[in-house]
Amino acid sequence: MKKMKVSLIILYSLLIILCFGVFSSGNMGNVSSRSRPAVVNIGVIFTHESTIGRVAKLAIKEAVKDVNSNSSVLGGTKLVIEMQNSNCSGFLGMVGALQLMETNVIAIIGPQSSVVAHIISHMANELQIPLISFAATDPTLSSLQFPYFVRTTNSDLYQMAAIAEIVDHYDWKQVIVIYLDDDYGRNGVSALDDALAKNSCKVNKAGLPPGPGVSRSDIMDVLVKVALMESRIIVLHANPSLGLMVFSVAHYLGMMGEGYAWIATDWLSSVLDTSSVLSSETRNSMQGVLVLRQHTPDSDRKKEFFSRWNKLTGGSFGLNSYGLYAYDTVWLVAHAIDSFFNQGGIISFSNDPRLSATEGGNLNLTEMSIFDGGPLLLKNILQSELVGLTGPIKFNPDRSLILPSYDVINVIGTGFRKIGYWSNKFGLSILPPETIYPRPANHSRANNKLFSVVWPGETVIRPRGWLFPNNGRLLRIGVPNRVSYREFVAHEKGTDNFKGFCIDVFTAAVNLLPYAVPCQFISYGNGRENPSYMELVKLVATGFFDGAVGDIAIVTNRTRIVEFTQPYAASGLVVVAPFKKLNTGAWAFLRPFSVALWGVTAAFFLIFGVVVWILEHRHNDDFRGTPQQQLITILWFSLSTLFFAHREHIVSTLGRVVLIMWLFVVLIINSSYTASLTSILTVQQMYSHIKGIETLKHGNEPIGYQVGSFAERYLIEEIGIQKSRLVPLGSPEEYAKALQLGPKKGGVAAVVDEAPYIELFLSTQCKFRIVGQEFTKSGWGFVFPRDSPLAIDLSTAILKLSENGELQRIHDKWLLSRSCSLDSAELESDRLHLKSFWGLFLICGLACFIALFIYFLQIMRQFCHGHGTPAEDSSVISSRSKRLKTLLSLIDEKKDPSKRERKRRKMEDPFSRQSGL
Repeated sequence: MKKMKVSLIILYSLLIILCFGVFSSGNMGNVSSRSRPAVVNIGVIFTHESTIGRVAKLAIKEAVKDVNSNSSVLGGTKLVIEMQNSNCSGFLGMVGALQLMETNVIAIIGPQSSVVAHIISHMANELQIPLISFAATDPTLSSLQFPYFVRTTNSDLYQMAAIAEIVDHYDWKQVIVIYLDDDYGRNGVSALDDALAKNSCKVNKAGLPPGPGVSRSDIMDVLVKVALMESRIIVLHANPSLGLMVFSVAHYLGMMGEGYAWIATDWLSSVLDTSSVLSSETRNSMQGVLVLRQHTPDSDRKKEFFSRWNKLTGGSFGLNSYGLYAYDTVWLVAHAIDSFFNQGGIISFSNDPRLSATEGGNLNLTEMSIFDGGPLLLKNILQSELVGLTGPIKFNPDRSLILPSYDVINVIGTGFRKIGYWSNKFGLSILPPETIYPRPANHSRANNKLFSVVWPGETVIRPRGWLFPNNGRLLRIGVPNRVSYREFVAHEKGTDNFKGFCIDVFTAAVNLLPYAVPCQFISYGNGRENPSYMELVKLVATGFFDGAVGDIAIVTNRTRIVEFTQPYAASGLVVVAPFKKLNTGAWAFLRPFSVALWGVTAAFFLIFGVVVWILEHRHNDDFRGTPQQQLITILWFSLSTLFFAHREHIVSTLGRVVLIMWLFVVLIINSSYTASLTSILTVQQMYSHIKGIETLKHGNEPIGYQVGSFAERYLIEEIGIQKSRLVPLGSPEEYAKALQLGPKKGGVAAVVDEAPYIELFLSTQCKFRIVGQEFTKSGWGFVFPRDSPLAIDLSTAILKLSENGELQRIHDKWLLSRSCSLDSAELESDRLHLKSFWGLFLICGLACFIALFIYFLQIMRQFCHGHGTPAEDSSVISSRSKRLKTLLSLIDEKKDPSKRERKRRKMEDPFSRQSGL
């Protein structure tokens, strides 16, 4: 019985499980059939017969085949594509898009053309149908204006950044861009213009008319204008058919030879990758061209697909990068649709009431419906992450692909050679981007590297990048017509010729250039006064002159509007003023030391004597005696060390240490005094109350400056000197006259001018000297418009002139220093005269006189005191001769021997002690 109950329980359980399973299976089957249709329609629109279209058509078909054969992607739902041919026409592209949208497609792959993409993106926005393009590279197709437009290839924003870095890598400063004048061409060139502007590169543009009706004659007209421009760096941004025609015409015009550099965007790499055989004429017309190609990392899947491609096509046409992107785009859409279904998305459409209200015609607009699941499908597309044939597929927040990169290739012979890579993270590199992505980003110019290039004309020498156009026009070079200092630059009257130091330097530099510089010198100025150099510089900036040659200082406000060459002469503002000779005088021996130093030195002599007396008083008999004797000993000992003539013996250790240190100090003082006094007595001393620019700044005396010089502006704006104090001077003669008159007689206290002028002025004017230091540092250079390549080449030539000594030879030819004729009465000889020492002799004479006077006073006192005349003797000794004789005998009389003996013993004791040792 129990067994029967157990069997029944098990049977009921099995029935319940079976029923539940059947119910569950049926319910899931209903959900699956409701959310995953058997077929999903995808529209595809591009130009079928174009270079990119032929490859994309086959790549898309193969991708759809692979997706449908992989059950793990769409779970049994088949992907069906509806293709439309835009035929590179915006109108036909719009018509094809409308036809696709009538068939209830949920996404459109394409278009290939940026022009078509602009048009149908508006329809995609209205009908909420994602538009996924694998070839529209126009950077203005932004996500803000076209939220349903998704680009699965790199924007031209990155391609133009790569071209800008190539231009900067080769130090080119001028570029000509030949472009297709449509949305694709104009917007791409605009991005290139922005990228080149960061490197201060000038861009000239030449547009080509779009459409199939462009002839060789039209292209020749454009290229002839390009040939007349200076730049020889040409960027070609066009479509394949038009681009190849440009190369053919350029080759015919000789514009593919040495000196030119051509950079083609990725349209040419598509041609090279796709066309299995190009004619020899086509190959020859593009030799040496640099080409960009979208980089796709190598992988096993990519190699297998290439092998499969060759089998499919039989080698009739190759696979380019756009074909790989087209293949990956199908897989991206398939994965997004799969996620759409997994999230419960349902393919449904609703009518647009605005279209329903539209009346008239046979347009049948009501057939176009809004895809309700469009926002969800778009979200899944943008959030997709997969690895395709082109590498990782993932979108940045701005909807661009992550890690954009390009190959840089060089067309050589019958093929091409890869010379490097460009990536947005590292710039130019010779390493594949995927191998260096793990490293920290480093976009510095120093790390940019490329392999060697074979340029047009089969040369490996980097093109200079520009050339004077062969249109017969000479460069207009402005030259200041100076009135003074004509050694620098001078106009030969009655001719168009100029001469001078600056002209010779310019001519020598131009002769070192590897090309001719056709130019003519044009005089600037009225010939009555020096012209304004700032106005001359402005004329170069505005294009009136193509350059300026002369003694033109390189200063900040000028460098903002023009380009200067390397300085060919050092310059800077200095102050020149009158001077007077400073005579040594009778008390010149006191000048080596200041009053304070004399006082401190005297005080330390006394302090040293007192210190030694304190240290020696208890031990040394030489420092003992009456207070008067000890004071005399202190003074004598300290002062005698000045001449190392002290005779007192030092017995204490501390005293000896102090004495050694003091003798060292005395040695330094003696040496310094001797050197300073020697300089004062033998070197001529010049004196001027003006010490430099600071003296002029804080004074109120008039200051001279050269007419036309930047010194006027500098003194007013930088130094802060009032304009009313400045006096314009036009020649060296006016300099000398104004300085000699001085401020009190209508002249000037000093003249401020550039060092080269002052050096030339002082070579003939010996009454004036430069006072203070040069207070500005600048130089003279030749002037050209901003970003002029001629300025760079001339700078290199000036450096060569400096290195080979030619610049110095030109300087010596025109500006060799001439010694001014000196009057023998004007400058004194270096011989010493009595007037320099009579003060010393006076002091010594006074000391002798005073000592003798005191001595005779003591004698007379002793004579009167000891030899007075009593009354009894007055009658005996009455003659003058007797009194004189008595006085002379007193002078000659020996002092008390007892006193002399004590003094002698005191002096001899140290010697006896030393001899006893």
